[in-house]
Amino acid sequence: MTGGYSSTLVEDSPRKPLIGLTGRRFRMGLIEGAHPGYGERLTDSFFTDFASRITLAGGVPVMLPYDAAPDDLCTWLSGVVITGGQDVHPGYWGGDESVVKDIAPESDPNVHDPHRDEFETAMVRAALSAGLPLLGVCRGLQVLNVALGGTLVPDLPSGPVRHLMETGPLSDGDPEHVVDFEPGSLAHSVFGDRLRTNSWHHQAVATCGRDLVVTGRTSDGVVESVESPGSDVLGVQWHPEWMETSDGALEWIVRAASAHVHPRDEARDRVG
Repeated sequence: MTGGYSSTLVEDSPRKPLIGLTGRRFRMGLIEGAHPGYGERLTDSFFTDFASRITLAGGVPVMLPYDAAPDDLCTWLSGVVITGGQDVHPGYWGGDESVVKDIAPESDPNVHDPHRDEFETAMVRAALSAGLPLLGVCRGLQVLNVALGGTLVPDLPSGPVRHLMETGPLSDGDPEHVVDFEPGSLAHSVFGDRLRTNSWHHQAVATCGRDLVVTGRTSDGVVESVESPGSDVLGVQWHPEWMETSDGALEWIVRAASAHVHPRDEARDRVG
């Protein structure tokens, strides 16, 4: 066999952790240049930066479609990343539902998507129940918080720290966007005392869900990291996949997930 990936198994090679990535669902017609015959068909996507960095860190990234049962997924996965995106539907956390637009999320990926909210909330709970390492990124931090009964700030007021950047990826953020971490926390062990980060959010954690604690804030008091003490559960309000200088978050999830690699099933793995 020349080129591509070999299916031959190396018996003594360690398995790499399988890291599940959530994403968005939208109509193919939104993609410029797509064949018009595909216009009403739906597609799932996540930002490739996640897959690239997880692979580089030694993990195996895999897309998680809404159709899959979270409990079933967790029998295969070694870790889970809940990725960024649109606001969590306010119905999940007691917010103002009058802001919800009557537009199908498949036709506008920026509006609320109850199907995604339902799947990711269930995915968080299934991963926690299975004891799998979990990383929530931006919206993913908020999903983690809401899934455990927390609430959100619906719209951050303007202040000395800009949380909705004007620049695009890749970026290490504005000079004033520096997160300070609690000594002794998981976040502190991953990021150190302080970290300058990018930022693309207008909502934030208001009250923490059960078993979650705040371990990182910017100087204006906005919550930037949460975690569940004693567990491999971490939420960050920035985008590690778009940090120009790697912050260590995606390397952390791969390391943590390495302890949850499923043993080989010899019958399933047998080749030939």
